[in-house]
Amino acid sequence: MRAYFDYNSTTPVDREVFDAMAPYFADAFGNASSIHSAGQRARMAVDRARESVATFVGAKPSEIVFTSGGTEADNLAIFGVVAACRPAPNGGRRHVVTTAIEHHAVLNSCQELERQGVAVTYVPVGRDGVVDPDDIRRAFRPDTVLISVMYANNELGTIQPVEEIGRIAAEADVVFHCDAVQAAGKIPLDVNRLGADLLSISAHKIYGPKGVGALYVRTGTPLAPQFHGGHHERDRRPGTENVPGIVGLGKAAELARANLAGEPARVAALRDRLERELLSAIPSVRRNGDAARRVANTTNLSFAAAGGEALVIALDLQGIACSTGAACSSGAVEPSHVLLAIGLSADQARSSLRFSLGRHTTADEIDLAAAIIPGIVGRLRALSPLAAGTVAAG
Repeated sequence: MRAYFDYNSTTPVDREVFDAMAPYFADAFGNASSIHSAGQRARMAVDRARESVATFVGAKPSEIVFTSGGTEADNLAIFGVVAACRPAPNGGRRHVVTTAIEHHAVLNSCQELERQGVAVTYVPVGRDGVVDPDDIRRAFRPDTVLISVMYANNELGTIQPVEEIGRIAAEADVVFHCDAVQAAGKIPLDVNRLGADLLSISAHKIYGPKGVGALYVRTGTPLAPQFHGGHHERDRRPGTENVPGIVGLGKAAELARANLAGEPARVAALRDRLERELLSAIPSVRRNGDAARRVANTTNLSFAAAGGEALVIALDLQGIACSTGAACSSGAVEPSHVLLAIGLSADQARSSLRFSLGRHTTADEIDLAAAIIPGIVGRLRALSPLAAGTVAAG
């Protein structure tokens, strides 16, 4: 038996999604821009999917732009708005506000903007992993053109106060982009309630295919295309449409919306059970981020004096898949910027694991993890020179 606890990384394609996509790979293979019947069949499929995604986020179909995924959606939002907002006539700089715990799709885009001369403010978060809206308000300047804040953090699961941030942005007449990749399918999405001018989602986080996503763009929001070609997606994102992928995203959005009624409560109960088992069975374990204000499927735990990378490898050998609170960069294991931002030390960040549950998680998988993880942590601590003082201190 294997147990998969990495749904925040990617989800399996739902069978209904797979079946909806299948005809558009071979039988209905037309180009959605062609005017003949084969092309028009593809166009109708794309239009239906656009309506499904629009319903999923509370938008109009004309406000949905299909992309290659969440990363491209974030890039299009950030670079597109900044490019469309010219600097002040007196030479003033454009300014962007974001937070210290955003996904790298946002952070690296903002760092590139800085290299291009755009000013960026990275607002810190508290130890609970939640940003204070007042800090956002204080970060605004007269030349601020965009704020980008995620709805749910991919590592901690913490939910950000995006509704209040949306109101603050509207009061300041600043464009608001929300990365909702990790919130989609876990929290109801309504762009009007959130006050979002742009919102990103990704298919493979909601049991759809990899390589397709969408960006909601509120009518009237300034957005310059970031590459050039044909007149696809209302001149906002050129390129022949990925019809099978778009159909898959549309079907995944329909299913995700339908499952919001009961699935989060079921998954939360399993997650809480896993947390209780591990916190009671293993000494010197801490839960990272706010325990209440988070999506239902995610827990992030630090196991003192047990390296996260070694834990992931050892658990995988025992049939348990999860992820570490570190990233491999140029061969070096770097601690998670999110965990550092909430005040963890580098060692604590490197000893952290994220367990993210999903639609197919079962009680048997929880039992397997609860039975195996304590022994593996104990064996790794026995090999660690840091264990004696750290674990005893609890």
